[in-house]
Amino acid sequence: MSLMSLTAVELGKKIKAKEVTVVQAVQESLDAIAQKEEKVHSFVTVDREGALKKAEEVQKKIDAGELTGPLAGVPVAIKDNMCTEGLLTTCSSKILGNFIPTFTAEAVKKLEQAGAVIIGKTNMDEFAMGSTTETSAFGVTKNPWNTEHVPGGSSGGSCAAVAAEECSYALGSDTGGSIRQPSSFCGVTGIKPTYGTVSRYGLIAYGSSLDQIGPVAKDVTDCATILETISAHDPKDSTSVERQDTDFTSALVDDVKGMKIGIPKDYFGAGLDPEVKEAVLQAAKELEKKGAIVEEFDLSLVEYAIPAYYVIACAEASSNLARFDGVKYGYRTSEYDGLHQMYKKSRSEGFGAEVKRRIMLGSFVLSSGYYDAYYLKALRTKALIKKAFDEAFAKYDLILGPAAPTTAPALGESLSDPLKMYLGDIYTISVNLAGLPGISVPCGKDSKGLPIGLQLIGDCFQEKKLIRAAYAYEQTREYEHCQNL
Repeated sequence: MSLMSLTAVELGKKIKAKEVTVVQAVQESLDAIAQKEEKVHSFVTVDREGALKKAEEVQKKIDAGELTGPLAGVPVAIKDNMCTEGLLTTCSSKILGNFIPTFTAEAVKKLEQAGAVIIGKTNMDEFAMGSTTETSAFGVTKNPWNTEHVPGGSSGGSCAAVAAEECSYALGSDTGGSIRQPSSFCGVTGIKPTYGTVSRYGLIAYGSSLDQIGPVAKDVTDCATILETISAHDPKDSTSVERQDTDFTSALVDDVKGMKIGIPKDYFGAGLDPEVKEAVLQAAKELEKKGAIVEEFDLSLVEYAIPAYYVIACAEASSNLARFDGVKYGYRTSEYDGLHQMYKKSRSEGFGAEVKRRIMLGSFVLSSGYYDAYYLKALRTKALIKKAFDEAFAKYDLILGPAAPTTAPALGESLSDPLKMYLGDIYTISVNLAGLPGISVPCGKDSKGLPIGLQLIGDCFQEKKLIRAAYAYEQTREYEHCQNL
């Protein structure tokens, strides 16, 4: 059995027990990438030399007793929108095709301090804009369960790399479901923590009030361990929160007796695939068998989440992406006449179609005459959505529902109909608007053999309840390794 079939925590234990060396673990990851990458295309950059050199350094520190954490020596992949000093960071865009940062994102630094070895940077939707990892300037990532289907997005490269067992775990970012939805499509586990729990310093911004970094791994134990490692207050991030309760692994308890779980009726109406519905409701029954109290309720405002999200996210994106202009770094057009033409040509040649669409939409809703009609209305709607969740969490510990309305669509299906692609985020978006934590856990497969994900949503700073319920559910089923590659 490959070392990459183990969970990150299991591999960490083997390294600590001196059953395997860090170099062996890293070599197995690099071999798996060499063997599978042509079919899956999870990575934009693989740092072969750097990873092997780092493996030797980490091994010495483990032997000297300097590194004792559970992730020491375990290979990790990083989504390509997190800065890594000296290593190409592209956001899967032509405009950043030559960008090598001079600093490392805080979350990545936390992993490095814990002894993790970075294998490379994973493919994503360009600037995290998309739900399929098809808008990347470096080609499409494919779903390891069926390479004719998408892995989801925008963290599709990270989720596909974990599912294909090219690395032990990965970091992703979630602006409107970009960790949970591809985790659901790829049959892995992913957590989006409460906004402010993980520093956004060094994460190339898409929607600053919505973005959050989180882990993607094979199981809940790995996710809790990784989240514990990367969570910390960071003075370099003004939205970072100081928390005392980040010992997330303490919540890995198989006990949901008396836990109240609400199922929103609105999540199980038209548009939900019957096989997804059946698998998710079956998962709810499993939790009920373990002593949880499960009941249906009305969570209003669901239909307003998508329009509010796209107005706010695109408005923030149009502002955040203004810095990519061909002046200081990144792509610059070769022929231009004057500064304005250089801006226009660099941006029109450097950005892809989906990014341009969202920049235009964002600029429109922020423009004079439309600001009140769209942007302010979206912010009011966001406040109402948060209020609806507050009322729900006054009654329930957790909310249970699907992570996505369907299983992974076929390649090329979504890009031809962007509105349909946007609607695919219906169950994940409101979690970001309200700043809540959410987790996606595999809960079955459809008749085509594609994974289905169960989503659990908690109140702000209630990750431990999420982890407890997800862990308890996970004990009812085996992790399914993808055998299709």
